[in-house]
Amino acid sequence: MNDPRTATVERSTSETEIRLTLGLDGTGKASIQTGIGFLDHMLTALAKHGRLDLDLQVNGDLDVDDHHSVEDAALSLGTALDQALGDRRGIERFAHAYAPLDEALARVVVDLSGRPYARVQIPFVREMVGDVATENLVHFFQSLAMTGRLALHVDVLEGENDHHKAEAAFKALAIALRRAVARTGESDVPSTKGSL
Repeated sequence: MNDPRTATVERSTSETEIRLTLGLDGTGKASIQTGIGFLDHMLTALAKHGRLDLDLQVNGDLDVDDHHSVEDAALSLGTALDQALGDRRGIERFAHAYAPLDEALARVVVDLSGRPYARVQIPFVREMVGDVATENLVHFFQSLAMTGRLALHVDVLEGENDHHKAEAAFKALAIALRRAVARTGESDVPSTKGSL
C-alpha cells in the first residue's frame, strides 16, 4: 500500500524529445528545463505546491513556436500521472482547491475518474505571457486531462494580471492534485463500478 508511486516517460517525435520522471509522494523537488521560461516557472510551482517530485527535460522545436513543447510536456506529465496512479486503488479521487495570487483567484476541481475531460476558463487579455502563448497555457490543462485520464475544471474567477491568473490556476491545480492522489488508507477502488 505504501509502495512509491513513480513513473518515467520518454516521448520522442519529430517535434519534441522529452524525458520526465514523476513522484506522487514527494517533497516538491523540481528540475525543469522546457526551453520556455514561463512554463518552467508554472511547472515549478505545480511541483512545489503539489508536493510532486518532477524532473522534466524538453528539447522542442521552439524555432517553430511554443505549441509542441507545451502540449507534449502536458501529455507526458498526464501519462506519468496515470502510470504512477496504477489502478487508482486507495486514493481520494475527488478534490478541489482555490488559490489566490494577489488580485487573481483560481478554482480547480479534479476527479481522477479514468475519463478524460477538461473545461478551462481563464480570461486572458494578452496573447503572450513571457515566452508562451496564453492559448497554449489553456491547452496545457486540456492535454494533461486527456492523458492523465481525469476530469478537470479550471476557472479563474477574478484577476487583472495575466501572469497572476495563470499562476493562480497552476497553484490551484497543484493543491487539488495533491489532495486527489492522497492515500486514504483504504484498499478499494473509489468507484461504484469497481474500477477507474
